[in-house]
Amino acid sequence: MTTSTARRRRTIAAATLLLAVAGVLAACAGEPDTSTSAAPPSSATQQSADAGAGEPSATASPTPTSTVAVVELPTDCSALLTDSVRAELGDTPLNDPAFAPTGVQADGTLICVWRHPSADTVGIMTTISKMSRGPALDMLNKLADEDGFTCYTPDGGTRCEKTWPNPTYPVTDGRTLFWRDDVLIDTVFSDLAPSGYTAAIVASVFD
Repeated sequence: MTTSTARRRRTIAAATLLLAVAGVLAACAGEPDTSTSAAPPSSATQQSADAGAGEPSATASPTPTSTVAVVELPTDCSALLTDSVRAELGDTPLNDPAFAPTGVQADGTLICVWRHPSADTVGIMTTISKMSRGPALDMLNKLADEDGFTCYTPDGGTRCEKTWPNPTYPVTDGRTLFWRDDVLIDTVFSDLAPSGYTAAIVASVFD
């Protein structure tokens, strides 16, 4: 293990302990106000700041809480987004049959795909599923340590994200993951990153 990786893991451990204490307090005080949640520096690009990655910040990775609230998985993709986010998606179809399977799966996982079936690359897909603390911590640590994802701790959970150039088209691809209370929100996108997309889903699921 490299010195930088060891230092990052010590940071993760400390962040995990702090968030665990915060989680207990939040159970009494209610959900944190998103306007005061931890966020990355303002130098991030508009596209990656909301649905994708690339928000440079000190990696304060995977911080699942020790006290887990029972959160039900959503069942309606269209109800996850705010009006402003929906407006940015315009006439992009939701869950076209060409991209099956979508919608609610047998295990309760919800898959939402916003994409034209005729489009070569433009689209955004979000999968919302259950994932317990151990696997979530392992996965997010690996993304931070080995794959260059930037992680931080907004809205009572952990968010990891990254963007990269599409290998075929002159557009940006990316992935954003948000974990909290045994629920993972995992979004991948290509040239479609509405402002506030991930934040809207987080608020819909946890508020």
